[in-house]
Amino acid sequence: MAVRAVRGAVQLERDEAGHMEEQVKQLLATILERNGLTSEDLISIWFTATPDLHSDFPAAAARSLGIVDVPLICAQELDIAGALPRVVRIMAHIESGLPKSEIAHVYLGAAAALRRDIAQ
Repeated sequence: MAVRAVRGAVQLERDEAGHMEEQVKQLLATILERNGLTSEDLISIWFTATPDLHSDFPAAAARSLGIVDVPLICAQELDIAGALPRVVRIMAHIESGLPKSEIAHVYLGAAAALRRDIAQ
């Protein structure tokens, strides 16, 4: 098994804890599904949120999804003028037999505009 990184992002419609949990859980579940992963394949996950998100920690959604024995950390994105607002990004380190070219990076909804080159 190789160590790989898989990326993803989702833009929230509003800054509410329940909405963030729902959207981040959907993003994580989609990343796992599209890459044929289980929580056992996860090494660690970095979450970032744009500075306009204050309602909750994105990592809390992973815990509510049952990802409880994986190191998680949250950080704030740079506050860049004109950047897409209300975005949660994920970079998960995984163990996978997939080659890098077959890793499915997941950008949901309007966040697909962030990385058209790798969004699937």
